[in-house]
Amino acid sequence: MKIFADTADIAAIRSLAEAGLIDGVTTNPSLIAKAGAHILAAVAEIAAIVDGPVSAEVAATDYDTMMREAAVLGKIAPNICIKLPLTMDGLRACRTLREEGRETNVTLCFSVNQAMLVAKAGATYVSPFVGRLDDINLDGAQLLRDIRTVFDNYPELDTQILAASLRSANHVTEAMLAGANAATLPPGVIEALVAHPLTDKGLQGFMADWASTGQSIL
Repeated sequence: MKIFADTADIAAIRSLAEAGLIDGVTTNPSLIAKAGAHILAAVAEIAAIVDGPVSAEVAATDYDTMMREAAVLGKIAPNICIKLPLTMDGLRACRTLREEGRETNVTLCFSVNQAMLVAKAGATYVSPFVGRLDDINLDGAQLLRDIRTVFDNYPELDTQILAASLRSANHVTEAMLAGANAATLPPGVIEALVAHPLTDKGLQGFMADWASTGQSIL
């Protein structure tokens, strides 16, 4: 499964990329605002750090303005993936951009029916929001499983499932088991994937035993 960093924090992206832990980055207007960055400058810097897709989201809600914004975002770098809202205008823009050879990521998916329409529009990625469904007592992981089943039923659909709104290591496990093609995670959740109390305990034991030998590798 591909792992994308869901952030506009340049330092965090650079650290994760240097460790070889991410395959791309997703951003949105909220993350840009949180980082206090200018969208064009931030996206350009991110695209220079990672080789994989960088999702840059349009801010418009109508087709014509979406297309103009997509043209500006698409000129930033070859690895820009245009992120669009799951609306009728967003799906129309998705189809047009895919016909132009652009990668697209349609976001804010909350149902199988929506995911099917995104795939029909030819999107590269559909982003189902797991955590936000859990927030209202629905099963976000079940949505991933259902979309996987439907997409597998129709092999002509090549849209990838990009699990979003993942807030914990358990969410990531559920996304992998559901067959998501990719998952986008805040940097803190990516770092949490490495943590396990038995790993920490075992390392402490190794270090104590090593110290008792009085040896040095260097």
